[in-house]
Order: sequence, then C-alpha cells, then structure tokens
Amino acid sequence: MSTNSNLSLKSANIEPDLALGHPGELAMRAIFPSPIDWKEENLKGMMRDSISVGFAAFINSQHFFFLATSSAKGHCDASFKAREYNAAGEPLPAVLVIDAQHVAFPDYAGNGLYNSLGNIAENPHVGMLFVDFEHQRRGRLNGKAEIVSASDELRRIWPMAQSVVLVTVEQAFGNCPARIPQMHMEQGSDRSKA
Repeated sequence: MSTNSNLSLKSANIEPDLALGHPGELAMRAIFPSPIDWKEENLKGMMRDSISVGFAAFINSQHFFFLATSSAKGHCDASFKAREYNAAGEPLPAVLVIDAQHVAFPDYAGNGLYNSLGNIAENPHVGMLFVDFEHQRRGRLNGKAEIVSASDELRRIWPMAQSVVLVTVEQAFGNCPARIPQMHMEQGSDRSKA
C-alpha cells in the first residue's frame, strides 16, 4: 500500500514507551503491587513490536474496535470504529492488517468534528482496543498513526472512505479476558438503520 499522500500535520518524532513503561506506570506498580513481578523479559514476551499471524487473524475478524487519541496538549478522545457495508450489502473490514508492522482503517464522513483525525494530525500516538464479546477475548495495539488519502487501491477495499489511517505498530499484545461479558452478535445487527 502506498502511503506517499500523508495528510498529517505532525512534525515531531515522538519516541515510543520504554520497555518497562513510563515513570507514571512504574510509580503505580510501586504503590499497587501486583502478584506478577513484571520484568523487561516478560514484558517483551507479551508486548511485541509486530503483529503475530494469530493476532492478525483476530484483528481482521473484528466487526469494530475502540480508538484512543490525544491532541498535542493531551486532550483525549475515545471513539468507536465499525465496519461499513458496500452497495451489494457485503461487509467491509473495520480494520485490516497490512503486514506485521502496519494496520489500516477507513475514515468515513461523519459529523464533521474530526475529533480522531484532528488529534492524529497533532499527535500520532494512538491506542486500539479490540474486543470479541462472543469469545471473551481482547487485544491491544499501540502505535503511530498517519492519515493518508484514499487512493484507488484503498477505495477498492473501502469505497466510501474519505481517507485512511495507517498505524505503524509499536506494541501489539493480547489482553486478559477478565470481566469481558459474553454477548452474541445478531447477523446484520451492525447495519445502518438510516
């Protein structure tokens, strides 16, 4: 996938988290000890800088995901991103793993506030949370995002997208299934009622 049409306004090269976490995470671990003694080795085993084949299959199968973004000044936004359907009624991917280092998802015209895209334009760091309520599984992906225009190649995947967000993986990991309620998706229940 070509990404030469970057629409982002960001210019700073922001470094990823340290392997063991940033100072705030380390301080909270000291205040609230866990039964797990996190060491750099076991964190590296859990938090990978690439997407495994199994995690890619999990991501590609999701109907939706949650996206966390923040402006340059740290003002946060969390949003729900879900798949669309093409003119023939076939579901389009909500997100697509491009390779072990990249995922992409479409941006559709919405209410015109551009909370997520506006934040990405200022601060490339994003968090993505994938939850499969039927099988009570979840996974997380953190990385750097860039906004790319919807090329012909991307329009074949997402014909209604006005742009696409390409995320370069910094951390990809499964997350424990604790407290995920079991829910079942009804066929076609994610279709627009409009």
